[in-house]
Amino acid sequence: MNVALLLPPGFANLCFAPLAVFEAANFVLGEPLYDMHVVSPLGEPIQNSFGMEIKTKRLDAVPVDTLLVGARPNIGPAAPEFLESLKRAPSRTRRVASICIGAFLLGEAGLLDGRRATTHWMFGKDLQERYPRCRVEVDRIFIEDGQIWSSAGMTAGIDLALSLVERDIGRERTREAARMMVLHHRRAGGQSQYSALLEIDAKSDRVQDSLQFARSNLAKDLSVEQLAAVACLSPRQFSRVFRAETGLSPAKAVENLRLEAARFMLEQGRIPVEVIAEATGFGDRERMRRTFLRTFDQTPQSIRNAALPLASI
Repeated sequence: MNVALLLPPGFANLCFAPLAVFEAANFVLGEPLYDMHVVSPLGEPIQNSFGMEIKTKRLDAVPVDTLLVGARPNIGPAAPEFLESLKRAPSRTRRVASICIGAFLLGEAGLLDGRRATTHWMFGKDLQERYPRCRVEVDRIFIEDGQIWSSAGMTAGIDLALSLVERDIGRERTREAARMMVLHHRRAGGQSQYSALLEIDAKSDRVQDSLQFARSNLAKDLSVEQLAAVACLSPRQFSRVFRAETGLSPAKAVENLRLEAARFMLEQGRIPVEVIAEATGFGDRERMRRTFLRTFDQTPQSIRNAALPLASI
């Protein structure tokens, strides 16, 4: 099966990461099931985002089974020949998959009309506004809609590629490939892109220490007094510094960390909801359900069901 990575000028280097999944699959199978190619519409050398030149093959010269569409670090119009190649792709390939904001290239080529898609969370609103005939689900790692696939931020392309490989060689061999790549966890398509700890941009070590303490002790009370003691500040001073650095109250930040941890555990599909509620500090199932509805407009069970079709490794 020929897997081709179609690169736009100025592409980001992480576009190559999904190809490693197909390479790993060949290794665990002990035979070259996949043949990887780097292509462009005209087969000319393409420069990456920092000016390094990459040789490519002409797309029309390769019979492609799976076409991966690379992305630049920013959004911009595609060249006419690039769009023409993409428009013809569904009739020439079994499946087309965009990496990160490569979804904008699919949208510009009309391949997202009437379909569901995702992209990097920073650009989800823009994708929806530009291509209103597409239903953008930004809170997803990757999405399959017929023969068109799309992934979130760059590393999500690896998760998408693992799912493509799983369709071809089965779950067990795909797990072997993921382990060979030292991937300790394979994210299913229904999982969230967000990380609450990354989103809380604390500047001082004291506030960072309190956040790390909170994340490691979610089942505890985690009062302002307790977090302030970790930061070696008075509760009043801690609350003021915390809000100044993060834009959140300590209580809201703790709730976000609990939501993230509970969502991750739900997406694993194995732990009872009652146990998750207790382990993450919500206390009981009903309190967690109300918080999920208020924040995500979904119940914990709905989030679990969305993640179930593709199990983690």
